[in-house]
Amino acid sequence: MTKFTLHDHVSAPVESKPLLEGSVAAFGMIPNLHAVMAESPNLLEGYQKIHELFSQSSFNTDELTVVWQTINQAHDCHYCLPAHTMVAQMMEADMEINKAVCEGASLPTAKLEVLRATTLAMLMQRGVLLAAQEDAFYAAGYSKQNLLDIVLGIAQKVMSNYTNHVAETPIDEPFKAFVKS
Repeated sequence: MTKFTLHDHVSAPVESKPLLEGSVAAFGMIPNLHAVMAESPNLLEGYQKIHELFSQSSFNTDELTVVWQTINQAHDCHYCLPAHTMVAQMMEADMEINKAVCEGASLPTAKLEVLRATTLAMLMQRGVLLAAQEDAFYAAGYSKQNLLDIVLGIAQKVMSNYTNHVAETPIDEPFKAFVKS
């Protein structure tokens, strides 16, 4: 398998350099995922924009964490599980919720369980929900906007999870503290 370059300000394609500056502004470093994605400026820009949009979606920080980590776990993404644990901490999400999703344990509310189940169903069933699944989602208090925002979250995570699989992205030092042993 071809090794991917972990680009920095010097090696990155010219179009990726300002995007990597944005990574430094957001994280205080260039996360290795962004360093790999810099090979394709369009991928990096798309990922950063979708991350921004999903972060500002109809979900609160705990719900964002449930969606992100449900997808990361389903895709078995070695990089994104610890990275999004750090992101959850930075966003001041409930770390017990993050832990429960990553470990497949029960969530503290039925509403969050429905969000996890719906996210997983959307992912595994390629967006085709059964009527009972959709009814349960709306009965839990979620909206059509929320359902469509799951689609946005899946798009973001496909970009990162698939990149990490093909590139075997090494986990950044700050994220290593969040790797499950």
